[in-house]
Amino acid sequence: MTNNYIDCVKKQFQSFKMLGDKTFDQLTEEAFFWQYNEESNSIAMIVDHLSGNMRSRFTDFLTTDGEKAWRNRDLEFEPKIITKAEIIQKWEDGWACLFEAINPLQEVDLNKVVYIRNEEHTVIEAINRQLAHYPYHIGQIVMLGKMLTNQAWQSLSIPRGQSKAFNDEKFAQTQQKSSFH
Repeated sequence: MTNNYIDCVKKQFQSFKMLGDKTFDQLTEEAFFWQYNEESNSIAMIVDHLSGNMRSRFTDFLTTDGEKAWRNRDLEFEPKIITKAEIIQKWEDGWACLFEAINPLQEVDLNKVVYIRNEEHTVIEAINRQLAHYPYHIGQIVMLGKMLTNQAWQSLSIPRGQSKAFNDEKFAQTQQKSSFH
């Protein structure tokens, strides 16, 4: 195992964050708080949950259980009257906590044992757990954003009907290393 894993993880998390950032840029204040029904989550709730999870999992990452006593997970899914700016600040705070924890990691740290809800994980397993969890919710944010902006939505990847032009441009270039290696 090399630091390539750590570098790849950082790039993947940055990519996930970027999808959220680009979605937020397209949303009105009201869109953050829209719920399909009382049982569904608004974007604000999902962000509150992600931020709570990130801060809990990555505060004192190598030394304390990833489920902190101060976290109230159930409250993350309750509607709150706050602003778009406050939601974005929660988003940024969560990501800052995550990156502060993973940026200093070295190869020697990867097989260390950490706990999440008293369950043993290697650092790799704990990170992989979050690599599966966060894009699940970010996909929900993107889908809600796309539905709420409707025709005004600006694609975060290859726009519909433009795959051939995108591929033609890519294959006209010399081969490159993946940004996720």
